[in-house]
Amino acid sequence: MSPLASYRRLLQLAGPTYVAVAFIGRLPLAMSQLGTLLLVATASGSYGLGGLSAGALAVANAVGAPVAGSLADRIGQRHVVLAQSLLGAAGLVALVAVVRSDATDALVVLTAAATGLALPQVGPLARVRWRPLTRSTGAHQRRLVDAAFSYEGAADEASFAIGPALVGLSVAAVSPSGALLLAAVLLAVFGSLFALDPSARLAHDGTRAVATGRLLVPAFVVLAVAQVTIGSLFGATQTGATVLATDLGSPGLAGFVHATLGVGSALAGLATAYVPERIGHERRALVAAWALLAFSVPLLLVDSLLGTTATVLVLGFAVAPYMIAVFSLAERVVPPARVGAAMTMLASATGLGYALGSSLAGRLADASGATAAFGVTVGATVVAAALMTSQQARLRAASTGPTPTPAPAPVTVSAGTSPCGSAS
Repeated sequence: MSPLASYRRLLQLAGPTYVAVAFIGRLPLAMSQLGTLLLVATASGSYGLGGLSAGALAVANAVGAPVAGSLADRIGQRHVVLAQSLLGAAGLVALVAVVRSDATDALVVLTAAATGLALPQVGPLARVRWRPLTRSTGAHQRRLVDAAFSYEGAADEASFAIGPALVGLSVAAVSPSGALLLAAVLLAVFGSLFALDPSARLAHDGTRAVATGRLLVPAFVVLAVAQVTIGSLFGATQTGATVLATDLGSPGLAGFVHATLGVGSALAGLATAYVPERIGHERRALVAAWALLAFSVPLLLVDSLLGTTATVLVLGFAVAPYMIAVFSLAERVVPPARVGAAMTMLASATGLGYALGSSLAGRLADASGATAAFGVTVGATVVAAALMTSQQARLRAASTGPTPTPAPAPVTVSAGTSPCGSAS
């Protein structure tokens, strides 16, 4: 089955409306961090408080996501994601209200943290649904699941480019409050539709009634560390771009520079479906890790926004292939009943890596400028390349082991009955 045929088949199985809902449902998380930073910083006049609030939201989400993922493995995504979507939307509205009420700094930070704890990780949970959705395709299932993970990687990258852009447009058209209120509406509507789609029930059939099996196997720990490195790359690259743009007198262009990372990554993510199936995901992760290293080194030499933008765009072409390989390996190395927890834990590792990379890059940039911040980007890719080079045998052995075959899906549940209007 060709890559284009695979994508067409996935669209038929899930329904175009479901695919749209699952994509829009992940935008509020992509909007929340920058939206919180701008809202709090504008209202308080303190970027320090804004950064602290945004960081509290991100860290709380990184802590809460694996808990929600494990709970979804046990009782199903429907109830968990629906509760998260409504609570998360309420949290975003509450954060706007707290900031407008001139509340204490502590209350603002605590409200941001509580909001982050509730926000759902739609992207990782969407990955869990593709295996049951493709169960009826027989010999084509493995190829279709790989194509689905390629799409999800591209969708994640696109969301983290579009989300901040929506924040910027909302701030320009309305206010920072308007940006978070828009995120709240999107989450309440599309997060709920994602939760209620019948594919959520398919992802929790009789074989997943009890989430059993060991999650923190050595191979999965390797993959979690791999996601910390890519998160550090994100944080350091964004910090370096911001410092350089500010030094050159155009701080407003920093977001545009960093967005090109997502553009290149999204395009490469879709293209990974063309990689021959015989090339294992551990090999793909290895090649992508060394590409990250090679493409990041020029950041140590750039001294203009044009040069930085071009370099970041090229760097993005290695990001999605690396992440897609990591998530695909995780889906294979953990017990089937723990896939939801695994996907959300990898997303959390990315968030923690972002916080680590941006913090370290910021400190070095204060002392030595943008080049020092980009040095953290390069350092993260060195760790990624070393990790994937040294762990090939472990990942290959873990990913090629026997995988339990899920039971057939209940015939009464189908994408065609989706409240989103999907049609198989």
